[in-house]
Amino acid sequence: MQILITGGTGLIGRHLIPRLLELGHQITVVTRSPDKARQILDSRVTLSKGLEERQNLNDIDAVINLAGEPIADKRWSAQQKERLCQSRWVITQKLVDLINASETPPAVLISGSAIGYYGDLGEVVVTEEEPPHNEFTHKLCARWEQIASTAQSDKTRVCMLRTGVVLASAGGILAKMVPPFRLGLGGPIGNGRQYMAWIHIDDMVNGILWLLDNDLRGPFNMVSPYPVHNEQFAHALGHALNRPAILRVPATAMRLLMGESSVLVLGGQRALPKRLEASGFAFRWYDLEEALADVIR
Repeated sequence: MQILITGGTGLIGRHLIPRLLELGHQITVVTRSPDKARQILDSRVTLSKGLEERQNLNDIDAVINLAGEPIADKRWSAQQKERLCQSRWVITQKLVDLINASETPPAVLISGSAIGYYGDLGEVVVTEEEPPHNEFTHKLCARWEQIASTAQSDKTRVCMLRTGVVLASAGGILAKMVPPFRLGLGGPIGNGRQYMAWIHIDDMVNGILWLLDNDLRGPFNMVSPYPVHNEQFAHALGHALNRPAILRVPATAMRLLMGESSVLVLGGQRALPKRLEASGFAFRWYDLEEALADVIR
C-alpha cells in the first residue's frame, strides 16, 4: 500500500515504519523538519514538508495520523494547552479535508488519541463504552476524535488509537523514569494506587497493523489486558533494573513540579482493550515484568 504518515519520527512512528517497510508498503512521512527526519528514518521513506501542496489523497491507500506535541513535556499553561490542542486538531482537520476531497480516498484513516479521553476514573474498569470524566485530557481527545470521525464514509473507515503508556527501549515514559531508578531514586508516585494502562511497543505496532489489515472502525483502547497500580509499576521497573524502588514521591511535590498536568501521573485509567481483543487480536506481552525486562534489555 501507499501509506501517508504524520508524526513518523515520534516514538510509535519510529518503530512502526520499519515494520511497514518489511511488509513491502511504500511510506510517505509528513514532517516539518525533513533534514532531521532523514537522519532518523530509513532512506526508502519519502519525506513531505507539508500537506499544503496537495488537493486530495487519491494516490494514498491508508493514512496513519500520529502527530501531536508531547503532552507531558511542559506545564499546562493556557498557551501550552492551546499548543497541545492545535498540534493535534489542525493536522487532523487537514487530513480529513483532503480525504473528503478525494474521488478515490484512502481506505482507512488510523488516527491518534489517548486513554486520557476518559479522564481520571479511579478504580472504574474502562472499556471503549465507558462515559468519560470531563477534564482537559478528555476535551483534547474528544475533539481530536470527532474531527477524525468526519472522514468516515462508505469508502473510508476510521479507527482511533486510545493509547496508554507505551513501553519502548528509547523514548517515551521510560526515558524519564529509568535514569532516577538506575540511581536507586525511584519509587511510587503519590499513594501509588492510581492505575497505569501500559502497552509494549511491539503490541502497539502489531495493533496498528491489525487495524490496517482488518475491516474495523471506531475507537480502540491500545493497552495491555492487565493494567497495574503505579506502585506495582514502580516495583516491576526496580526489579527489571535490579534497583530498589522505595522512595515514594509525594503527590504535593508532583503538583508543585507539574501543576495541572500532574493529573497525568497522579490520576489514571483502568483501561482494557475490549474491542481489540473482541476483533481477534492476540497480545504478545501480558506480563509487565517480562515487558519491562524486554525493553530494558
